[in-house]
Amino acid sequence: MPTTFPAAFGLTHCQVEQVVRLAGMAPSLHNSQPWRFRIMPHLIELHADPKRRLPVADPEDRELRLACGAALFNLRLALAQAGVHPLVTLLPHLGAVTALAEIRSGGHEHPRPGDVQLCEAIPLRHSHRQPFQDTPVSTEDRHELVHAVQEENTWLHVVPPGQLGTLEGLVHRAHRVQMADERYLAELAAWVGRGDDSSEGVPLSAAGPKPGTQDQWVNRDFTAGQTERAPGTKFESHPLLALLCSRTDDQEAELQSGQALQRLWLTATARGLAASVISQVLELPETRQEVHDLLGGHAAPQALLRIGHGTTTSAAPRREPAELLIDGLGQG
Repeated sequence: MPTTFPAAFGLTHCQVEQVVRLAGMAPSLHNSQPWRFRIMPHLIELHADPKRRLPVADPEDRELRLACGAALFNLRLALAQAGVHPLVTLLPHLGAVTALAEIRSGGHEHPRPGDVQLCEAIPLRHSHRQPFQDTPVSTEDRHELVHAVQEENTWLHVVPPGQLGTLEGLVHRAHRVQMADERYLAELAAWVGRGDDSSEGVPLSAAGPKPGTQDQWVNRDFTAGQTERAPGTKFESHPLLALLCSRTDDQEAELQSGQALQRLWLTATARGLAASVISQVLELPETRQEVHDLLGGHAAPQALLRIGHGTTTSAAPRREPAELLIDGLGQG
């Protein structure tokens, strides 16, 4: 007989399992899914999973915390959808070393209509690594994306034409540095080019085309050399590029930015838009500092997104909810 899924906040076992399932659909670097959850009757803890660190690409765990923040936002939406008002404490003082957040119930509530739409978008959201259509992102959509991140106490810098050339140069420089690092290549290879039966990493079905020298904006090669680029494949020259920024640059800001990133991405998904992250430029300290300077030195850049109108693409796989538990079904 299978072990019953833990219950919390008066929800049924099946409801809590669905909450964890939706939380686990957040984006993460190389689809590493670096989160775990401890479920108790009156408390859910969000933990980082040290076994899923990427020490070369993310030595300070900044992107790990962004990913866990995104999972936390999904968790908030899922709990609200189930009728629970989530009260969140980031970086709890008395928590374990890996504890990033505690979630308690603030009573029952009916979810806001906008949050219902965002929750419904969770299974639809995924990284779009294919070229976008030529249709530009409308002014109304841009305003909604800016407003989305403001709700999470961060802000969105839509990159103006005058900064695109400088940013493009920084992206390409960061890409060259990483591709010349054997440790980085070995780490990347461990997570890409997997079969569709894998529950983690980036399978070929979600990899997108092999990057080419003609591409203006560098996309990571998730094909692991197993496929060639189809003739005539061309990426858009002028995607909407947006930098998600925080006011401060510490662990709490990274968790908050992860929540903002997911609200932004789900808002885009609900409005028929697609997105992917161009993260290389913020993974190297020197290029991240130059992006910081490009912003005038008044904000900490946390994520660079490419946003547009996509085509039909495949999502990367996800682990089962039971695999995400601490002191639960098969993982301690």
